[in-house]
Amino acid sequence: MHRKTKMPSKRYKKALEVVDASKSYPLKDAVGVLAKFPKAKFNETIDLAFRLGVDPKQSDQMIRGTVPLPHGSGKTVKVLVFARNGSAADAAKAAGAEYVGFEDMIKKCNEGWSDFDIAIATPEAMVEVRKLGKVLGPRGLMPNPKTGTVTDDTAKAVKEVKAGRVEYKVDKTGNVHVAVGKASFSADQIADNARVVIEAVLRAKPTGLKGSYVHSCSISTTMSPSVRLDLREFQAAA
Repeated sequence: MHRKTKMPSKRYKKALEVVDASKSYPLKDAVGVLAKFPKAKFNETIDLAFRLGVDPKQSDQMIRGTVPLPHGSGKTVKVLVFARNGSAADAAKAAGAEYVGFEDMIKKCNEGWSDFDIAIATPEAMVEVRKLGKVLGPRGLMPNPKTGTVTDDTAKAVKEVKAGRVEYKVDKTGNVHVAVGKASFSADQIADNARVVIEAVLRAKPTGLKGSYVHSCSISTTMSPSVRLDLREFQAAA
């Protein structure tokens, strides 16, 4: 049985006419190309994609971290906070967390509930929350000290993720994808957000890595072709 190959839409084909696939663009120029693409009927997400020359199986080459976006992500983030302590729970609620609890929330997650984007936990709560590894881990929702989502300062963590702190993490194939805004953002806002993510990923280069670190980096909207970036401006400043 042969599967039908999905043909590119007319809008996608028009976008292909705008970008030179053989060229690498400086960030500002690449954002300008995105602005020329035909618009979708919804507010598309702007995505940065990196192809890295790392081996994610090596613990010292696991690229992961968080970075605050100067202009936010444009996304409404639902936050779950696991807190046994009353003051930590109250602080999380006051900071705007949609869901706060401990045993009740652990039970809901174990039953398959996942109507949230980011989970935060106090170190005390992690004793029980880490048992949710098989449930939350595959969905990328497990709290982790490296991303600032295991902390006693729940109010600060909630405010940061609500304001647009994003996580970058290399996947099994050595790729990193990070949302850096929405198509409704101005060109300067998109460029500013993309710049801080690019700089963060470049700073995360493993010290013992041999060979090329960033094989390629591109920017795109949800429904558009990718625009390849020329990162020499960043590497020269490093």
